[in-house]
Amino acid sequence: MQHESDNEVLFGSGDELLSNHCANTHINQVISGGLARRQVLAGGAALGTLAFLGAVLPSAVNAAEPASQGPAGFSFKRRSKLPFVPVAVTRADTISVPAGYRASPFIPWGTPLSGRYPAYLDDGSNSAQDQAEQLGMHHDGMHFFPIDAQQGHGRNSHHGLLVLNHEYIDAGLLHANGPTVVDGKRTSAEQVRKEINAHGVSVVEVCRGPRGEWTVLPSARNRRVTGATPMQISGPARGHVLLQTRYSPTGTATRGTLNNCSNGFTPWGTYLTCEENWAGYFASDDPSLPRELSRYGLRSSSRYGWESVAGDEFERFDATRTGASASDDYRNEPNHFGWIVEIDPFAPESQPIKRTALGRFAHEGLVFAPVKPGRPLVCYSGDDSQNEYIYKYVSRDKYRPGRSNGQLLDHGTLYVARFNADGSGEWLALDLQDASFQQACQTAGVSFADQGEVLINTRLAADVVGATKMDRPEWGAVNPDNGEVYFTLTNNSSRSETDAANPRPANAYGHIIRWREGSKHSAGRHFSWNLFLLAGPETDSVGPNGQPLSADNRLASPDGLWFDDEGRLWIQTDMSGSQLGSGPFGNNQMLVADPKSGELKRFLVGPLGAEITGITATPDFRTLFVNIQHPGEGSTASNLLSTWPDGPGKRPRSSTVVITRDDGRRLL
Repeated sequence: MQHESDNEVLFGSGDELLSNHCANTHINQVISGGLARRQVLAGGAALGTLAFLGAVLPSAVNAAEPASQGPAGFSFKRRSKLPFVPVAVTRADTISVPAGYRASPFIPWGTPLSGRYPAYLDDGSNSAQDQAEQLGMHHDGMHFFPIDAQQGHGRNSHHGLLVLNHEYIDAGLLHANGPTVVDGKRTSAEQVRKEINAHGVSVVEVCRGPRGEWTVLPSARNRRVTGATPMQISGPARGHVLLQTRYSPTGTATRGTLNNCSNGFTPWGTYLTCEENWAGYFASDDPSLPRELSRYGLRSSSRYGWESVAGDEFERFDATRTGASASDDYRNEPNHFGWIVEIDPFAPESQPIKRTALGRFAHEGLVFAPVKPGRPLVCYSGDDSQNEYIYKYVSRDKYRPGRSNGQLLDHGTLYVARFNADGSGEWLALDLQDASFQQACQTAGVSFADQGEVLINTRLAADVVGATKMDRPEWGAVNPDNGEVYFTLTNNSSRSETDAANPRPANAYGHIIRWREGSKHSAGRHFSWNLFLLAGPETDSVGPNGQPLSADNRLASPDGLWFDDEGRLWIQTDMSGSQLGSGPFGNNQMLVADPKSGELKRFLVGPLGAEITGITATPDFRTLFVNIQHPGEGSTASNLLSTWPDGPGKRPRSSTVVITRDDGRRLL
């Protein structure tokens, strides 16, 4: 997620304004009601709830390597699943990894990708068309598809498609001398077009050479999906009156995807990109906004001011009612965003599809419960805004290997989570056919014309049923060993009351929550939950082992999450402001946890101002790809706050890093 910039206000914070003012219970109220904060910080609640998930709880004396009893009474220590020396906190403008590992920058913003393969120019003079043929700005969620992925699970670790999101832009770096603004308005169509083209997704065909080096192949599969790419709309909201625009009077087509943060990938080998803080791209001068705009935080000014430039491609960012009907203007254009978008990386000619059954909100990602042939698909997504919710989708139809496709994401039921103080939880259906939902709507005095309108107004529907407000639910991950679901709750400065699942007021440090579904195949309505980790300094934190964090693993603002194939949880951070500039945490980092033993170590520290986000690996686990977003955040051409990765005097560039072991073996 992007943060407040040093540029002028027009190009400032990407965080959306708080827009949930309903009276639903906050997770911190739940925690204070059942899992008192003093218990959590003393380790009692952490230990008690860890036990129900079957974790092995190490002693405080030997947490990293708990002793076991061997034959004939001989004792031995369990082999650590984290066999590396943790990296120290630092504020250096570089990448730090443990001894025996290397981290090499790869495919930074501006890397030639397709078409004319235009070279990146550090003076910012690349054109809008150049940018459409280069890697986009600010890398985020990412997945490696082995080149044989669509013939099965995919086992090729030397050749594949690396697909990655580009969340937003720093306009002060994108152009030669920053953006042109006259009387508070944008005037250059070329500059705005370049900014739109720097957003979206990149599909990059990559190959590992005999010495382990990775290169980009000049392939027809290489592709940019931008903020202007034609797309289709599917699912219950397709063709809805609230999706009709001048561009698509039938409400079935749209242009572009924006603010793509985390991601997902399907069992049939396609990529899912998630539209997060998209509301700030639009403006409306209407004195009274409909609920599908006001509940999502639209305002009278936009983040980048694109709507002030003449031409239909830019006027669509103005949601003001100017015509006689919706097909005469773009009052409904914001309703085209906030969806999960499916992209087939192996078919560059295909149009991306916005899957509306998965709901409309600030999607952080989409993660699947263990996929079982002959069972419905189950997946989870968080709404990454203050006091928003966590959702689950259950497909109507069953997964059939080799036959199922994206239509499984068009027909199903969307649920939202309620976390109870006793460690139980409920999934509340957002479905007009569900009797409980009907009753909740009647009680609240809220009506929806059809299921499409429910999904366009997902946040309001979740308000109505009494979902639990969360501390910015971000990335999720599912443990391959047991199906437990983990979610980061990054922070929430607006919180004043606590509950069981969000135990801190004005939560500056964040935490990680996890749950276990009550039903065997994850499709049921009940779950059990606990707190996995409370981030913070040694004096105000609880690690996975029930003990305070230490110099080897203290962290704040956990964000990215990912499980490797051996059940280790990789945790990435997204601190900003004073947490980065001073205090005990240093630059943003990536840590690794063993949920079974409670061991947690810092594996990587990033350069100045950067967020660590996005992670994927080759099937042989000898290459790890990690994204470094917005190094030197807030830099301009005349004020470089970082020069990573290109060195002194060069503009900072978001980049993927390739992490390998010096001996070429598996990473861990």
